Amino acid sequence: MDKKNKTYLLGQYEKSMPNELSLKDKLYLSKQNGFDYLEMSIDESDEKLARLDWNLKTINELKQVMMEEDYYIKSICLSAHRKYSLGSPKYSEQGLEIGYKAIDLAEKLGVRLIQLAGYDVYYEKGDQTTKARFIKNLIKLVKYASTKSVDLGFETMETSFMDTVSKAMEYVELVDSSYLGIYPDIGNLENAQRVYHHNLIEDLQLGKGHFKAAHLKETLPNQYRDLNFGEGHTNFAVDIDELKQLGVHMFTAEWWCHGDDYINQMQKTNAYLRSILNEIF
Repeated sequence: MDKKNKTYLLGQYEKSMPNELSLKDKLYLSKQNGFDYLEMSIDESDEKLARLDWNLKTINELKQVMMEEDYYIKSICLSAHRKYSLGSPKYSEQGLEIGYKAIDLAEKLGVRLIQLAGYDVYYEKGDQTTKARFIKNLIKLVKYASTKSVDLGFETMETSFMDTVSKAMEYVELVDSSYLGIYPDIGNLENAQRVYHHNLIEDLQLGKGHFKAAHLKETLPNQYRDLNFGEGHTNFAVDIDELKQLGVHMFTAEWWCHGDDYINQMQKTNAYLRSILNEIF
């Protein structure tokens, strides 16, 4: 299909490929196996955090690869805030600096969207103090993003702090910036629906006008990762149809690489999700 006529994009999460592959190789493989873009990971590992300090030569080499292939990194999953949380009494200053650097990197790479982890803290105990610190640092981060024209979107997480769209909207409305929205994980939302016994579609509707993109992930009760598509309870057809009505046209398939069968898994995942997306769009 001609790019101008595409009605949705299906991206691939970087961690669905072996960690030892270069980003250049991951871009090639993602394109060859039918995805529309790559989502880059910046997690709490030293290896991924080092990307925040890339020099211009490294950045320009990666940009050159993307331009030559006409295939791009369109989003960054900033899960480093799991450890270096914006509300952490110990790590919040580092978390804020990581956020600033991620925005700088996105600007230089031409990436327009960063997915933020919806945690005040993860490894520590949260309270009103960690929440207040999170809000204070979030406001700083959004202001900085607005100077770089980089959008930030909250991921709905697996912890009670921000596991629903309604909870994410509390902070979106508080900050009140077009540069902060929601980048939900519908697998996590499916689990939250079963915890709180609410209607997932009604929860999604609370975010109308504030969605940036969506993660497509398979889950089961109390299991938030490491499932193949089709093995869990995520109702992709219903959820994607609603997201379409709410204006979402950018979707990232999120799964993790295990073993040497990753090429086959990429092809199966692409075929599985395309069959649903093509029917809806």
